[in-house]
Amino acid sequence: MAKILVVDDNPDVLKLIADILESNGYEVKTFSDGASAIKELESNDYDVVLTDLMMPDVDGMQVLRNAILKTPKTICIILTGHGTIKSSVEAIKKGAFDYITKPVSPSELLIFVEKALKFKNLEEENIRLKKELKGKYHYKKIVGTSKVIKKIYYLIEKVSDTDGTVLITGASGTGKELIARSIHYNSQRSDNPLVVINCGAIPETLLESELFGHEKGAFTGAYKKRIGRFEMANGGTIFLDEIGEMSPTLQIKLLRVLQEQQFERVGGTKTLHVDLRFIAATNKNLTTAINMEKFREDLYYRLNVIPIKVPSLKQRRSDIPLLIDFFLKKFQKGKGDKITGFSQAAMDAILAYDWPGNVRELENVIKRLTILSEDPVVSFDDLPENMQDISVSRYPDKEVTLDNELNLNEAVQDYEKRIILEALEKTNWVKSKAAKLLNINRTTLVAKIKKQNIETDKAASA
Repeated sequence: MAKILVVDDNPDVLKLIADILESNGYEVKTFSDGASAIKELESNDYDVVLTDLMMPDVDGMQVLRNAILKTPKTICIILTGHGTIKSSVEAIKKGAFDYITKPVSPSELLIFVEKALKFKNLEEENIRLKKELKGKYHYKKIVGTSKVIKKIYYLIEKVSDTDGTVLITGASGTGKELIARSIHYNSQRSDNPLVVINCGAIPETLLESELFGHEKGAFTGAYKKRIGRFEMANGGTIFLDEIGEMSPTLQIKLLRVLQEQQFERVGGTKTLHVDLRFIAATNKNLTTAINMEKFREDLYYRLNVIPIKVPSLKQRRSDIPLLIDFFLKKFQKGKGDKITGFSQAAMDAILAYDWPGNVRELENVIKRLTILSEDPVVSFDDLPENMQDISVSRYPDKEVTLDNELNLNEAVQDYEKRIILEALEKTNWVKSKAAKLLNINRTTLVAKIKKQNIETDKAASA
């Protein structure tokens, strides 16, 4: 039930509004003066405040200011006479949602209140989704405990809250966009847009318009003005994926935006100013492209302020069991555990495979297995033929001996233990705080500590 505060020095108007709202299921509290309403707002939250604009001593503008200051989530609607509409417009500029002119029509009042509540719900949903995105793209959600991945954790943590331009390099499928999103959603710009554009997926003739926008009539087919990606990302982050595919002509124009944070739309003369953080990514060797005169050296140095090199999957084989577990949970969520494990031969083949498609290829293989595998334990014969062929050619007996051989369950248990220990150490071994940090119940944490013999190990090492 929505809570509404109504303020008006006219008792007849106050009663009328209260009766209309209460008869439609709203919880209403009324005040005949602004000072009492402000005091009420200091101790209680309301979804909507309806306040008369012209009142003695403390007027509606003061109520509005206090409501916005104390409870910014509250939606304020101004009640006004025809003679004070100009003041009501001023109130909207200062944060009021809208104004209603007196005498108040019951149907109009209800429409305005419903609109205000819908707007409030949308804002709250937007905040919730942004929090979810921050959680989803927290850098510790990047799966892996290998040294190369820990180095990337460190870099993301160090650079996120700066405005330094980042250049992410690595082969296709290694997770460059995931790192870009992690940087944005852990930065001070996270409440503003992250705009992604793949420079290699759009023809050169269209890419300029996509980035800079265009004015009506700028070229054949430009029937109306178009806002470009740079304008869309204003205040936030622009992620230029596959930057190595951009033409030399556009590289010159991009260089100006990087240097001066300003540009003109295609066919326009007005200079537009933006506030952008740039992240770029490429699977190409830009140094080679520079030598071949396909990429501008000055643009490269502008982009390469903070370089992040993403390793291929074969460079972080120890993370493969953790990634398998992550993808199994992702694809089997809500469907029961169809796959519970892997045979030794299957796991050895997976670890021995070079994964030219990197993490994306592994994800696709696990998705395929969750669909096609008949048995709960994946066998060697369940694997894609190309993986079987390579493994058999290298290891005819299908038995693979690897340094630091890893078992899926053991690797997952080891990863879980490390995370729990890290949380406990950060919270000085206060279990309730550690559980909150891990986003699990305290009882669940206690059970995991017992299962992993963490306290026993601590006592033994003391």
